[in-house]
Amino acid sequence: MPRYELALILKAMQRPETAAALRRTVETLMERGAVVRDLENLGERLLPYKMIKHNQRHSRGTYFLVDFYAAPTILTGLLNHLHRDVDVVRPTVLRKDAVVSNSNCCGPKE
Repeated sequence: MPRYELALILKAMQRPETAAALRRTVETLMERGAVVRDLENLGERLLPYKMIKHNQRHSRGTYFLVDFYAAPTILTGLLNHLHRDVDVVRPTVLRKDAVVSNSNCCGPKE
């Protein structure tokens, strides 16, 4: 299974509501067969611009990174589910490539 990273922006909420929304997201990943490796809280920040999601205007959000392994076939269903979640302002899934070694560099040799 390939490795992915979910960059997740949740709307600004109190801590219990944020934890519940994050738990829902991680449980959704695991129900679909993903293996969650790491979860990182990047804190609450001002959004780069005002975003409107589910008829609400957001100027602050809580940022999270979720590192997971999953089959590529579940990503569209996962993103559809996250776009419907009223607490999620912006979900973005990125594929993490394997670490590239410097020994195979094709630049000029010294």
